[in-house]
Amino acid sequence: MLHINDLNFGIAGRPLFQGATLGISAGWRVGLVGRNGTGKSTLLRLITGELAPDGGSINVHPSWRIGMVAQEAPGGETSLLDTVLAADTERAALLAEAETATNPDRIGEIHTRLADISAHTATARAGAILSGLGFSAQDQAAPCSAYSGGWRMRVALAAVLFAEPDLLLLDEPTNYLDLEGAIWLESYLRNYPRTVILVSHDRDLLNTAVQHIAHLDDGRITLYTGGYDQFEEIRRLKLEQQMSFKTKQDHQRKHLQAFVDRFRYTASKARQAQSRIKQLEKMQPIAAVSEDHVKPFHFPNPDRLAPPLIHIENGEVGYSPGQPVLRKLNLRFDMEDRIALLGANGNGKSTFAKLLTGKLKLETGRMQASKKLRIGYLAQHQIDELDGKATPFDHFREALPETATEAQIRARLGGFGFGYLKAATRVDDLSGGEKTRLLFALITLPKPHLMILDEPTNHLDVDSRQALALALNEYEGAVLLISHDRHLIDACAERLWLVKNGTVISYEGTLDEYGQSLLSGPRGPSIRTATVKPPASPREKKQSGAQKRTGLAPLKQAVADAEKKLSDLNVLNSRVEEALSRPNIYQDAPERAQKLIRQRADLTRLIAQAETRWLCAQQAYEEAMIEA
Repeated sequence: MLHINDLNFGIAGRPLFQGATLGISAGWRVGLVGRNGTGKSTLLRLITGELAPDGGSINVHPSWRIGMVAQEAPGGETSLLDTVLAADTERAALLAEAETATNPDRIGEIHTRLADISAHTATARAGAILSGLGFSAQDQAAPCSAYSGGWRMRVALAAVLFAEPDLLLLDEPTNYLDLEGAIWLESYLRNYPRTVILVSHDRDLLNTAVQHIAHLDDGRITLYTGGYDQFEEIRRLKLEQQMSFKTKQDHQRKHLQAFVDRFRYTASKARQAQSRIKQLEKMQPIAAVSEDHVKPFHFPNPDRLAPPLIHIENGEVGYSPGQPVLRKLNLRFDMEDRIALLGANGNGKSTFAKLLTGKLKLETGRMQASKKLRIGYLAQHQIDELDGKATPFDHFREALPETATEAQIRARLGGFGFGYLKAATRVDDLSGGEKTRLLFALITLPKPHLMILDEPTNHLDVDSRQALALALNEYEGAVLLISHDRHLIDACAERLWLVKNGTVISYEGTLDEYGQSLLSGPRGPSIRTATVKPPASPREKKQSGAQKRTGLAPLKQAVADAEKKLSDLNVLNSRVEEALSRPNIYQDAPERAQKLIRQRADLTRLIAQAETRWLCAQQAYEEAMIEA
């Protein structure tokens, strides 16, 4: 058990926790969520004992082992596999003692304990975890020093997973991973047999890998049962109820106060007036709903260009002559394209992005691009390239023409959430999310026709990710998305391209199907076998194909109809959400806010029904595909 009782803690005079209380039972998997800066990472450090609370207590079961990814990535000449194996300190100590023990009884005890902790399978288990996180058998034999910091953080994650602590603390683990690694980690955590506290802004991970959500807000922790979507719905209903109660109370207070003001000094009504004064004094005020709305993203739309933006024919590209990383490239981009790039790290996604941005040239083949094409490229390493001593205003003043006025610069910055104070803050003092917003602002200044976004959500919280998805859907240029955030891909991407086996091809399946293929392959927790059938004759194939198309057509149409209905409802819901996100709407137009909230509740119900119909239609279609 983990018990947090009446916790108080602050940093530099700013309180983070005020009377926070939380209880977590053994075996629970809990997602820890909250806006950036609410203290999620700090809470993990308080649990490990790295920080001491100002008041209250944190009690962890005395026999529990606590595991958390080390802040410093492992280095040195020790191999990846041996680094992970060393994380199980008990096994390592027993093996070392077994080399020198001479007492027969002690030797027996050592080997019995080694059998109890399945030491004989340790190498296989460690290798499976490293494989799931993207390391081949050859990679696992290489020294840690051969890898960059990001890859070595994966090794640190593998080590803590292999140690299987009783309380596993994970702080944004998918920030180190690609989509393939994130899918594997989700599957691993779903089956983790002990207690997990997971800090994450990945909506899909929070929906599938945890059973509870602990929400940090206003210095307190509230526990919800279910995944992130259930938490969001329950909290929305609570806020609506609170708003309704406040409206009723305000009306009641106004009525009582009016009576007091009118009859307070009237002898015949003085007693009733005094009674109402006491009612007003006893009436505990209900706090107004004052949610901190996320600033939206605004991407300027480019001028239209004739298609295609980019066209590649039989292209080969690499870093050394005669050694192409990618070959047989036959692809094109148009203005309306929304494409997500799939494929494990190391397969060539970055190489492809460098080709599109002009940092690499084709060795063979042909690549045509519009002469007026402008490309905006965002990658996480660019955060480190920002001038930490300069302010957002300084960066914009340098990026914009000399003729740009201060008012024009501030207007552009304001569109990305940088008010007067934030615009004058040094980059070093900005949060990771604010630095990402600044990068977005800078790369979209020239109104690009194509945006290439490499892991754009790493420093964004859930609400900011949703705001990014809305902005990308409104943007009229093309988007190439490289991300481990499946919710963002589902919300924005209309096509999937797969980087694998030295080329880039269109992936005709869904993102879920891609995830399932990963889990059933070598990276997954198990390898499935398929029954091999004798090949069909060409005539049989033709007849079978015709029968499939005839039988599946109505089911496919049902899926399309359900999907269109769901899409239409989501568009309406987005408009309502946008209206509700406007600042001060609850204070300036409470009646309109109430109407919008009721409309959103109706749309939520209709969307849930539409999703059910779509899922049923999709399942029927997929089952028919399998049977066929």
